[in-house]
Amino acid sequence: MKILVFGDIVSKIGREAVLRVLPGLRSAHNIDLVIANAENLAGGKGVTPETLHEMLGNGVDFFTSGNHVWDKKEVFDVFSDARLADKLIRPANYPVGIPGAGSKLLTVGSKNVLVINLLGRVFSRVLSDDPFRIFDETLAAHAHAKPSVVLVDFHGDATSEKTAFGWHAAGRASAVWGTHSHVPTRDDRVLPGGTAYITDIGMSGYRNGVIGVQREAIIKNFMTQLPVRHEIPDSGEAVVNAIVVTTGADGATAIQHLEHIVEI
Repeated sequence: MKILVFGDIVSKIGREAVLRVLPGLRSAHNIDLVIANAENLAGGKGVTPETLHEMLGNGVDFFTSGNHVWDKKEVFDVFSDARLADKLIRPANYPVGIPGAGSKLLTVGSKNVLVINLLGRVFSRVLSDDPFRIFDETLAAHAHAKPSVVLVDFHGDATSEKTAFGWHAAGRASAVWGTHSHVPTRDDRVLPGGTAYITDIGMSGYRNGVIGVQREAIIKNFMTQLPVRHEIPDSGEAVVNAIVVTTGADGATAIQHLEHIVEI
């Protein structure tokens, strides 16, 4: 199986850049499943039904997210719509009873594919549960389905926490990728036991800013410590960061990081 994964897609420019390169990537790599992180889809923070429909209608199959998934109230419309809720998960280690699911079992061809979303706790303002233990519990809960592929989006700040989780999941997950920092770490490798791993895929969005945001305001914020409005251009030079994971009978056999520059 070949899985194409996009990290955080940031705002309109990121969406358009991904959709510009997606058909070629899907064809060139013979992709079976396309997954993207959706927490920054709408204006850089949050997700809406419209932005999900746009991406679903143009080749993305499924979405993970992170702490910013709640930043627009329209996400509750997403989770109350059975068709859209079936395509988006939120971190599994949020408190019990909140909208959405933290994992999803997909059928891709003849294979059962389990996708899990987790939120890191180091440097996070969210009082989430232990992602390591929640991963173990989620695997156990889906054991009856005997998923042949297990995919994990670990959304977090700390590279140490992500790396530790990669080793925790080694041999049990087919792939673990990091999101949230928007900067590609380029440490892609296959861990012992057949787990494809990268600490952070990197974002798809405005390239000449600061993690997707227009740079002038961010520089001002660092120099003055005063709050600033995050502005994200709709056009300009965009970067697309993604990975292609190849799996076989005994787990992942390869992981490749991809980077494309697109003028929007």
